[in-house]
Amino acid sequence: MNHVYRCYAEKRAGFDVEAGNVFKELKEQLGIEALEGLRIICRYDVDQVEQSVYEMAKTTVFSEPMVDDFHEEIMPEVTGAHSLLIVEALSGQFNQRADSCAQCIQLLAGCDRPLVNAATVYVLMGELSESDLEKISRYLINPVEAREASADKPKTLVQSYDVPTTVATLDGFISKSRAELEEMLAEYGLAMDLDDLSFLQDYFRDEERRDPTITELRVVDTYWSDHCRHTTFGTHIDQAELEDPDVQAAYELYLANREEVYGKEKAAERPKTLMDLGTSGTKVLKKRGGLKNIDESEEINACSIHIPVDVDGAEQDWLLQFKNETHNHPTEIEPFGGAATCVGGAIRDPLAGRAYVYQAMRITGCGDPRVPMSETIEGRLSQRKLATTAAAGYSSYGNQIGLATGIVQEYYHPGYVAKHMELGAVVGAVPSDAVVREEPAPGDVVILLGGRTGRDGIGGATGSSKSHNRSSLVTMAAEVQKGNAPEERKIQRLFRNGDVTRMIKRCNDFGAGGVSVSIGELADGISIDLNAVRKKYEGLDGTELAISESQERMSVVVAPEDAAAFIAAATAENLEAYQVAVVAEEPRIVMEWNGTVVANLSRAFLNTNGTVKHTTVLVPKLPGKKALGDTTNIAERFAAIAKNPNQASQRGLGERFDGSIGAGSVLFPYGGKKQLTPAQAMVGLLPVGPGRKTTTCSVMAAGFDPYRMEQNPFTGAQCSVIESVAKVVAAGGDASKVYLSLQEYFERLRDEPARWGKPFAAVLGAYLAQIGLGVAAIGGKDSMSGSFLDLDVPPTLVSFAIAPEKVAHILSPEFKAAGHPVYLFRAPEGDYEGIKELWAKFHQLVLDGKVHSAWAVTTGGVAEAVMKMSFGNEVGFVGAPELYGETLFGDLCGSIVAEVEESVAFAEKIGMTVEEPIIRLAGTELSISSLAEQWEATLEHVYPTDAKADGGQIPNMDCDTRLVRAPAVKFARPKAVIPVFPGTNCEYDTANACLRAGIDPDILVIRNLTTELLNESASALERAIQSAQMVVLPGGFSGGDEPEGSGKFIATFFRNPRIKDAVYDLLKKRDGLMLGICNGFQALVKLGLVPYGEIRDMDADCPTLTFNLIGRHQSRYCTTRVASVKSPWMLKAEVGDLYTVPVSHGEGRFVTPCAVLEEMIKNGQIATQYVNADGVPSMDISANPNGSLYGIEGVFSPDGRIFGKMGHTERWNPGVAKNIPGEKLMPLFESGAEYFK
Repeated sequence: MNHVYRCYAEKRAGFDVEAGNVFKELKEQLGIEALEGLRIICRYDVDQVEQSVYEMAKTTVFSEPMVDDFHEEIMPEVTGAHSLLIVEALSGQFNQRADSCAQCIQLLAGCDRPLVNAATVYVLMGELSESDLEKISRYLINPVEAREASADKPKTLVQSYDVPTTVATLDGFISKSRAELEEMLAEYGLAMDLDDLSFLQDYFRDEERRDPTITELRVVDTYWSDHCRHTTFGTHIDQAELEDPDVQAAYELYLANREEVYGKEKAAERPKTLMDLGTSGTKVLKKRGGLKNIDESEEINACSIHIPVDVDGAEQDWLLQFKNETHNHPTEIEPFGGAATCVGGAIRDPLAGRAYVYQAMRITGCGDPRVPMSETIEGRLSQRKLATTAAAGYSSYGNQIGLATGIVQEYYHPGYVAKHMELGAVVGAVPSDAVVREEPAPGDVVILLGGRTGRDGIGGATGSSKSHNRSSLVTMAAEVQKGNAPEERKIQRLFRNGDVTRMIKRCNDFGAGGVSVSIGELADGISIDLNAVRKKYEGLDGTELAISESQERMSVVVAPEDAAAFIAAATAENLEAYQVAVVAEEPRIVMEWNGTVVANLSRAFLNTNGTVKHTTVLVPKLPGKKALGDTTNIAERFAAIAKNPNQASQRGLGERFDGSIGAGSVLFPYGGKKQLTPAQAMVGLLPVGPGRKTTTCSVMAAGFDPYRMEQNPFTGAQCSVIESVAKVVAAGGDASKVYLSLQEYFERLRDEPARWGKPFAAVLGAYLAQIGLGVAAIGGKDSMSGSFLDLDVPPTLVSFAIAPEKVAHILSPEFKAAGHPVYLFRAPEGDYEGIKELWAKFHQLVLDGKVHSAWAVTTGGVAEAVMKMSFGNEVGFVGAPELYGETLFGDLCGSIVAEVEESVAFAEKIGMTVEEPIIRLAGTELSISSLAEQWEATLEHVYPTDAKADGGQIPNMDCDTRLVRAPAVKFARPKAVIPVFPGTNCEYDTANACLRAGIDPDILVIRNLTTELLNESASALERAIQSAQMVVLPGGFSGGDEPEGSGKFIATFFRNPRIKDAVYDLLKKRDGLMLGICNGFQALVKLGLVPYGEIRDMDADCPTLTFNLIGRHQSRYCTTRVASVKSPWMLKAEVGDLYTVPVSHGEGRFVTPCAVLEEMIKNGQIATQYVNADGVPSMDISANPNGSLYGIEGVFSPDGRIFGKMGHTERWNPGVAKNIPGEKLMPLFESGAEYFK
């Protein structure tokens, strides 16, 4: 076993999509003419594995014979002038490819996990200069996460670590001079300022009477960081110099309302801070008798409100939870990991509140990604590299964990070159009776749940609170957290069990500050055993264990008598769970490591949050709206809107994010028959669980514009709030039920009153809007370090609005049909009562069924509204004579454009919908298709939508022969076993589809924490298959679709001889069925079950599913045509039937040798094909999202008992995808049930 095996795998020509994309990127971004070609080769080193196991893994784990060239020990030969660049992850960084590879080998052989290193070899063809190579290296290697690797093979992968045993004490700290303390700030890279460090010195000198340990210094620095304790927002505002009369008037209203809330004396004593200003709206509205359904508790998790939810016709009390999270600093320096853990961190907050998180929204800000690399600031990533890599990170995490992303919006502004904005917002829900919140009592047990601890994320909280400079990419590597979505998915599954969550007294997620904050905040008194914290690898000292921000961890408080049951439940979900702390009587946080107390701090001292900071605010006279300019050339104005990157199509970005997982997305991100009209709100069914129905949904929208905020932070913030609520209303929501959460992102304020004036004016503007509209911001997040040298981000206040609603009331924005009047519901500027009245009247029209479509007007005006509303269904618009100038192009914040059934007395008629695909205004006629082309072309080079596949004419492959053989034994309710692997995320949707069809689902979690558990899982799956009539392999990202290929995780496990025999017995002896969807289809193909009908060894002449031609994930709806009914799975379908199904995958391109294809056609094994709007099979990407050969979407085994398909037929519920036309319920599961009757 002490031998390192090395191998290489390279995608063959035609399958080397990634290499082609990287080559194109290097040529376009770096402009290196000498680069003539590029190859990408995956290199693996494997240790601690038997040779026989390695031999099995060569063509099942490390490579796929159908698409890869495989080489052992010696790298494949390269001819011609070339250079090599070998890249590997930094030591200690989570590498999903290597981790999944090790797990695959464990699953394949039932052995302990081997050690695996994975590297990427870039073969750069051409005579490249040293300068060329340096540019390429800087572009491909981010020093925060990766490094150039050696070509030499190591003798062993076993790591030896210096194991620390003690934590240093800062001798002499309490006697240091102020000058020496100032030197310490730089020496230790502290986020606190000199006053805080001096305050810390006073505490240890006067109260503790000793010098602190380095652990205590780091813990306090983390606790008091702006990230954790919002010290900027807590700074006392001693004086406000307000030169703008509107700001002054709003401030006086705030002061008067403070007296209403606190009373005159207490209001006078209470400090004025941005935090007080930001939270006062809620306090005022609550004082006046509103906000009755807020869920309040001592837990510091997500915003939470009580809502009534219809479950199978009965009303239940649920908690609707929502949270926004930023990872600006981590994403700036390491875009993939920073963005991935942004959404991971956002999920953890409502998850800690025991909610099942079911929808997400991504809002980002960056510089123009079309700017060439040559204009990138020294020491910075290019804006294109940053934007595209961050999108890949966020979508990778969200897609893997199984989170439907309903809105993806990127804002472009030169200020975001200072620091990228990465913002995620999520929605979750849970029955209120599943949540128990109790005060932890002395003796209660603290259990750490989930992932292990490493060096990733150490200093993340303090790092995000520091200034950013040219050295940040090199010096801040450890501060970026690494995400592991499959691990967090396991926690989601565990917390969906009410019997488990009711054991939890209090829960906290592991974000900023790690153990010290997550566990430290659970109770006033806590005693933590750092030796109990399980590590990813050895060598971590007590300080690192205390502050590491390693992800996918939770800390929970349970009663001692519940600890064993909780840990057992976690183990059943393939999760590690173990005791690390106990609740103590004395209000102190105590940490022990190696038998020594390394931290012992007073809770009262920690809660001071350091010294009180003071500032003065200056708000100058603020400018009004910018002049609209010449509006006479309508064609030019429309073209300008279409080409403005902030208003142009971002479909190529949005399609990377799974929008249909969970079978609950009432609105798909892009709607209409063309899927071109963007939704303005995300709407999701409440996650009531498999086998249950609901008509209740949540509606969430965001309001913001960077140029509006830059022009005037005070009015800009008001518009952010108004716009967010207007979008909810335009989607059918009730403004009176809306709650808000705000996101503030500003430049580093320093001690400059004018800089402080920007967030002050913005937060005050948001306050005024809350009071005026009667909606409360009950949560939020601030990030106050948006500066790089002399560059600052624009003043940023994003408002998130959310409300519960009934599915029947939901509207989508695309015009529905010709002959409908179109009205402008104009919001009266500055008149909040008038706006509320307008929205209430509009909502009544919605309830009366009088509104067909609606769009909340943003900075693009009514012109943008009618243009985008026309795209989806190519329904035209003819404007009224009075539709011009300010009414057509003005920023009418809070207004709504709506297609209605009949005349409306309280709104302005602005036109009619027409059959012809044109927009006609004041004698100007604009082609909808031409506008759409301009709109889509703006960001096409950054976020492509077209793979330019050329497949020629594709024939229908019809086979109307039905399989007549019935099963020997009938079952009224057949049983389907649904195995859940690490990374599986469609098990609930699949179980729901089974129950709807009359099939009993048996969800079985495959556990691989240890070899023993893995073997138990193999036995359990074998027994489950033996007692079932079907095996259904659900979708997801088993193993994160690694190593470099999907479905391997499942396929390796099913090659276990016992599982293989059980499948054979099911299919050949018991007339059973098997189904694989998406990831399950990928596994079926890589096992040989389709098209061959048996598990077999694969070779180069076998079919496979490989990477989409466009080289990215595709999430959209497609129309599929039934080509063959030669299967029990098609008993309720007919040849030629068309079904509109969601697809969501990166590897769905079916390829096969001609001889195999001909045999499949002859046998009627081509089950379904992708077709265009005319029902004709097509290679066009709008119909065939992956470039699948002959448009093949689904395939049967020869006897039809096994069916594999890419489209997610299981993702259906009543009311899903209301903005996508077509028949969405394919009777697939119903056919499977019928077969056994």
